[in-house]
Amino acid sequence: MDPDMDRRSFLQTALPTTLAAPILAQPAPRRPNIVFLFADDMGYGDLQCYGHPTIRTPNLDRMAEEGIRFTSFYAAAPFCTPSRVGLLTGRYPVRAGLPNNLGPDSVNGLPLSEITLAQHLKTAGYRTMAIGKWHLGHNPQSYLPTSRGFDSYFGLLYSNDMEPPFVKTNTPLKLYRDAEPVEFPVNQSTLTERYTEEATKFIRANRTNPFFLYLPYAMPHLPVSASSRLGKSRAGLYGDVIETIDWSAGEILRTLREAGVESNTMVAFMSDNGPWLNLPERMLAKENQPWHTGFKSLLRGWKGNTYEGGQRVPGIVRWPGIIPPRQTSSDIAATLDMFPTVCAAASLPLPSDRTYDGANLLPTLKGQAPSPRNEFFYCRGNMAEAYREGPWKVRYARFESPIKPADPIVTELFNLDDDPAEQYNRYDRNRALADKMLARLRAFAAEHKAQTAS
Repeated sequence: MDPDMDRRSFLQTALPTTLAAPILAQPAPRRPNIVFLFADDMGYGDLQCYGHPTIRTPNLDRMAEEGIRFTSFYAAAPFCTPSRVGLLTGRYPVRAGLPNNLGPDSVNGLPLSEITLAQHLKTAGYRTMAIGKWHLGHNPQSYLPTSRGFDSYFGLLYSNDMEPPFVKTNTPLKLYRDAEPVEFPVNQSTLTERYTEEATKFIRANRTNPFFLYLPYAMPHLPVSASSRLGKSRAGLYGDVIETIDWSAGEILRTLREAGVESNTMVAFMSDNGPWLNLPERMLAKENQPWHTGFKSLLRGWKGNTYEGGQRVPGIVRWPGIIPPRQTSSDIAATLDMFPTVCAAASLPLPSDRTYDGANLLPTLKGQAPSPRNEFFYCRGNMAEAYREGPWKVRYARFESPIKPADPIVTELFNLDDDPAEQYNRYDRNRALADKMLARLRAFAAEHKAQTAS
């Protein structure tokens, strides 16, 4: 027999097997873990890395240093419930059907036809937990977190002020575990610490599985409260609250590292809206003080309105090895974008039966491309009041809240690149541009069955 023939025959039969074996043995890459840290009423300037002169936030500053910090990052709405709608559905609240706040006596909530990020990630085998303020519906129980994609829940069902004397209600504020109350009255001074303990337990218990941890803090929404165990800030009680949230972020990052999952975890820190600087008289009860509402920063406006101070918030994302460090981006980005971005990171297609308002930021986070978002619509409840395209923002609304029906409607045009404080109305100098943008705003309102000022 020809020896060369034997060699060729052997290679034809044995070589495919030896090459195929290691390929078949390689495990599929694990999907990344996702952590959302979501502050309540934290303004644009409340962190040291966003300019606060006395509050110290070393952990969040380090997170920004090790990832990307956005300076034009927007919450989906200027107040609590609809802002959470935008984050967890990737859709404008007016599109998702819940543009206004819920209260302790509200019935229903986020429409059951809406798909939360937790529900979608569950289809890919994720373990999920929500810890903190829910505020997307609690009556009936089909609106609770454990019915909307979260395996477990620990927190308050709505804002921490929704009890007497701040709100007229006979429904007591209670701390829940899953669907059952476990504490009443609630000790709010230790909430951030207890939320953090629950979060670190969840991370350690699920380090071998892909997980989604959603932690919407109760603070710094009034009434602010903090444990004295973590020390005192030069910025007083409000500073204590912010520095406790910073401590919480540090504990979560440390736990990810100790659990060996740091390099496979995307962590995002955001806020639901700007500071409550125009708080109503009803909130100045008990120990509450006007200076317990955050730092005004350079931005005009606050929680509840559609100037920049109402919706431009801190936005920090960290993912070691995937997101290059020391990035600062002035591109437009929003909480709406987190749903499609997470899906892209997890190689999970978006549900195909609905329209999404978010954009995939993953190439931007990686430093590979500018943000795909070039526009943003500002809505106050069901009112579409402003529209940003590139550096320009047009606003067609009454002045700052609380809005009175007799207040005149004003058309304003700002260039946010050279006037982020919205000090100079350029409508008279650029009427053609403003009118074109107003037409776009009205088309958005018509599409979503929203309203514009009249």
